[in-house]
Amino acid sequence: MKNKKRMETAVRTVVMWLLSLIILVPIAMVVLNAVKSQAEAATMSLTLPKEFHFENFRRVIKEGKMINAMKNSLFLAVTSVFITNLGASMGAFVLSRRRTKLTKGIYIFFLVGLLAPINYIPTIRVLQALHLMNKMIGVSLLFSALMLPFDVFLYYGFVSTVPRELDEAAIIDGCGSFQMFFRIQIPLMKPVITTGILINFMNAWNDFNIPLYMLNRSENYPVTMAVYNFYGTYVSSWNLVSAAILISIIPVLIVYLFGQKYIVSGMSAGAVKG
Repeated sequence: MKNKKRMETAVRTVVMWLLSLIILVPIAMVVLNAVKSQAEAATMSLTLPKEFHFENFRRVIKEGKMINAMKNSLFLAVTSVFITNLGASMGAFVLSRRRTKLTKGIYIFFLVGLLAPINYIPTIRVLQALHLMNKMIGVSLLFSALMLPFDVFLYYGFVSTVPRELDEAAIIDGCGSFQMFFRIQIPLMKPVITTGILINFMNAWNDFNIPLYMLNRSENYPVTMAVYNFYGTYVSSWNLVSAAILISIIPVLIVYLFGQKYIVSGMSAGAVKG
């Protein structure tokens, strides 16, 4: 019996390592090519470079305008994360605590948003009517609208697990609705709030389609668009392209590595009910 379990564990380990190579090999190739010469990078091999060319990063940052692009990505990610998580947490609290036909219908409406794809033509029309087309705040609001259904679903499941007796005790102590939400619910929501922040940040940082259609000025381009334009200019210089890709993924990779345990715990906490 023990030998069988050991064999199963060994097989699982080998399978997981093989699957991980699907991700690790391309990442290793990008990292190595980023510090190679143009000729060495063109071979797309996993060999170490004869000489490390760290000047590739300086050239990418200067010619690819990566500093400005990262500022734009940071603005879009931070503002959309703040709007989405604040609105979703407050909305989910109301929908969870007031179980009526109206609130149930609103909750189902949000769930439909998880499945419905974005239609770009009406979206562009709406942004044009609100004078938000080609503006950073317009893209931030659009990111928030796209991520709101998932966050409402996540928060709703978590709030449903919080005993109503806490609300009743807060009301007896004289708390109003806002005081009860910010003083009682928000501290309890920390695991799921952290999950929402991390997932929303990575989605906003990595998104390519929305900036492509909604922003037409290069000074407003986020990192994804900057890398795309840089690739179009230096398509034959894979060392520079790899350096640009590496620069663009470092921030979100750091965020994920430090926050992956919170993503798992928050998803589990928010999936108990709903």
